[in-house]
Amino acid sequence: MFRNILVAIDGSPDSDQALTQAIDLAESEHSRLTLFSAVATPPAGAYIGAGGGVAATLARDAEAETEKLLRTAAQRVPDRVSLSTVLSREPVRHALIRQIEEGAHDVVVMGSRGRGAVRSVLLGSVSHYVLHHSSVPVLIVHADAERGPHSSAALSGNRAATDREAIHASA
Repeated sequence: MFRNILVAIDGSPDSDQALTQAIDLAESEHSRLTLFSAVATPPAGAYIGAGGGVAATLARDAEAETEKLLRTAAQRVPDRVSLSTVLSREPVRHALIRQIEEGAHDVVVMGSRGRGAVRSVLLGSVSHYVLHHSSVPVLIVHADAERGPHSSAALSGNRAATDREAIHASA
């Protein structure tokens, strides 16, 4: 059914659960798995003036952290699964949509929330954006902290679907 799976990771619990689901899907479908992450860099204005050195250091640290995140995630993928990784230095929303199109992926797996409420407010919901702009199905995974390692997932088959229209499945 799915031959080329894209999983977006950011180190959040939902993202970790999405990776677990994507690995299971790739194993069961004998699919190729691509791990995707984007570097969260300071805004361009942060490089001006006295804060420029600090912003440059933060950008280097963010890139190193994202590379480490991809390496760690790749180590979780069994050798029998064909694997590639993509590290983007572009804004995550547009970079993900471009990767979906250029990578010829047939499904995207991602967590329902990013690394925190503040980041979500500043950047908006990446999963919501991808759900509404992707030309392929999007599997949104939520790590349920109250029930332990269980998760719930929503799979949308078209980009115009809303969260209420998505099919819900329990993992």
